Order: sequence, then structure tokens, then C-alpha cells
Amino acid sequence: QLPPEELERESLRFFLKHRLRLVESQLLGLARRYGVQTITELDALVQKGQVHEAEAFEDYFEFDHLEAERDALLDSLKDLA
Repeated sequence: QLPPEELERESLRFFLKHRLRLVESQLLGLARRYGVQTITELDALVQKGQVHEAEAFEDYFEFDHLEAERDALLDSLKDLA
């Protein structure tokens, strides 16, 4: 009984929230692996030599990508509000 525009908006909101939960779950896994909260903290560990760059190379870029995607999803959700 919703107007088509409202149904589309609610469907998009549901999708964005679902995707955000998935991205945050992946971020949490990476954060736990290295004991950090952000990509900046992981970078600091690499710079200090506490984490070897070679072992964290792929995770570093994945972490960065996921943080950017999370920010984009949050922005999109704000725009829908």
C-alpha cells in the first residue's frame, strides 16, 4: 500500500543497511586480526615494524577499501533520511 517512490526508498534503505552490516563485519574481522580500529592504526603498526608489511599488504588495501565503502554507505543513508 506504499506509493512506488516510498517503496523504492525503503528498499534502497534496507539494502544499504544490509550492505553496511556486511562491510562492518569484515572491518571488525580485520581490526581484530591486527588489534586496531582503523587503517591509520594499522599503518602505524607497519611503520613501527610491529606488523610486517608483506604479511599485511593485502589486508591493508582491503581495510582501506572497506572503510571507504562504509563511509559511502553512511553518506547514502544520510541522504535518504
